[in-house]
Amino acid sequence: MRASQFFIGTTKEMPNDAEIVSHQLMIRAGFIRRLGSGLYTWMPLGLRVVRKIEAIVREEMTAAGALELLMPAVQPAELWEESGRWEKYGPELLRVNDRHDRAFCVGPTHEEVITDIVRRDIRSYKQLPVNFYQVQTKFRDEIRPRFGVMRSREFIMKDAYSFDIDEAGMQQSFNKMHTAYTRIFDRIGLDYRAVDADSGSIGGAASTEFHVLADSGEDAVVYSTGSDFAANVEKAVAIATGERASATADMSRVATPGVHTVPELAEALDVPTTRCLKTLLVVGADEKHPVVALCVRGDHELNDIKAEHLPEIAEPLTFADAAAIKQVANCDAGSIGPVGLTIPVIVDATAALMADFVCGANENGAHLRDVNWGRDLPEPIVQDLRNVVEGDPDPTGTGTLKIVRGIEVGHIFQLGTTYSEALKASVTDEDGKPQTLQMGCYGIGITRVAAAAIEQNHDDKGIIWPRAIAPFEVVVSPIHAAKSEQTRVAAEALYEELRDAGFDVLLDDRPLRPGQMFADMELIGVPHRFVVSDKLLAEGQVEYRGRNDEEATLLRREEALEALRKSAS
Repeated sequence: MRASQFFIGTTKEMPNDAEIVSHQLMIRAGFIRRLGSGLYTWMPLGLRVVRKIEAIVREEMTAAGALELLMPAVQPAELWEESGRWEKYGPELLRVNDRHDRAFCVGPTHEEVITDIVRRDIRSYKQLPVNFYQVQTKFRDEIRPRFGVMRSREFIMKDAYSFDIDEAGMQQSFNKMHTAYTRIFDRIGLDYRAVDADSGSIGGAASTEFHVLADSGEDAVVYSTGSDFAANVEKAVAIATGERASATADMSRVATPGVHTVPELAEALDVPTTRCLKTLLVVGADEKHPVVALCVRGDHELNDIKAEHLPEIAEPLTFADAAAIKQVANCDAGSIGPVGLTIPVIVDATAALMADFVCGANENGAHLRDVNWGRDLPEPIVQDLRNVVEGDPDPTGTGTLKIVRGIEVGHIFQLGTTYSEALKASVTDEDGKPQTLQMGCYGIGITRVAAAAIEQNHDDKGIIWPRAIAPFEVVVSPIHAAKSEQTRVAAEALYEELRDAGFDVLLDDRPLRPGQMFADMELIGVPHRFVVSDKLLAEGQVEYRGRNDEEATLLRREEALEALRKSAS
């Protein structure tokens, strides 16, 4: 490809609305252009990256036995009503009506559609297992689109769906996809972790997320220093260690005017936050107990996902309003405590080990100190309620936990019969009896992978693409070619040689000064660069520089191809 015949829309201007590096660099490098809130056009350079990611994904999905199809982006409401997700999915689902006033949605995912296809066309266990996938544009009406294509409303996704006769088969399909995803992200060249995760709005029994590690990641990823354990922080089990100490003092009431938060309480009473108990009131799951109290240690944070999964708690997790708090605890939110409450009190396992702790007195401007379980209030109902913190024990008992930031780029689910039962998708088994299908689903955010790669690989000059997904692998940069026939011919010859050898080459034949030419290619993130000039040719040389190299290297002209092969291997 010749740069003079290609659109390279780089700019030095920093976009005002770009909060993270990938958004900034994608705009500056001319990879994307904003159309509206959460809507972006992929420009020619950016689309080359997207297509290379798609190609790797397709190759590995095909190698794993998956079959590509393409489903409609617009889906009838009836299917979503059958699955129960028409209302449950929430406002992210973009609902539209056609001219006949029939309801549809723009698909954020395709579980309903693929299950409808399978229930119509797959009749016998002999047609199983089967795994269908597509690469398609999705739409989710994010309440606050941000970070460019990282959290946009419209995005490109690979979604796959497996169908099996039993749970053992589903597990095998899930394992195949896990292996395929590992190969995909290895080939792309990303530093990532596969972690246990919550299934969220998709549903199902178990799921695994794939996170690209980056300081800008929205998710906290937990891994063990001594085992293979890894999980999203929302899923990681928090292990309570040690034993509860004996009480050393009688409970007493203390005045705490103006104190509403744990840090304020710790400072006012000169106690560590580890001796403070935080009590939160949430909406209960039934009319008998419309409000439930949740307690965690003062230095810990409630894990909303863990709490939401408790049978006593309404889904989605909703905190009690001021009126409900007043009715149950007779105080404002900053003064709630478990002593004397007549509602269910569920306590985090670590908080259940506390002794002589400080908590709200259920009276504004007052707290209780030296409170003890089993003496001043009943022994608690104990559950895992908190987020893990760095240094917590690994659940396997072989190490401690570390926490890093991650960007979710893939998620695989064991759905079981969540959708096949709702949509009545079954086959006849070996005995001729109907058997509800076991299902899995597997997603990769294609456009998000591109952004995550930039978040992980960049410097002050621009993007540092992994070679496998760079818009071009190598650029040939002739200096003042318009003034030198020798330089132009030599650059053309090198360009053709590298291209014939199978490399994706850009010949930068634009009439630019060397500094601007080089700056553009560094911003765009081309991994390899060769410079051709009259001065170099007089010595029989070309200049080579890798995108990560601190210094350029002079090579004999005939060594250029072999040097590139070694550098690119």
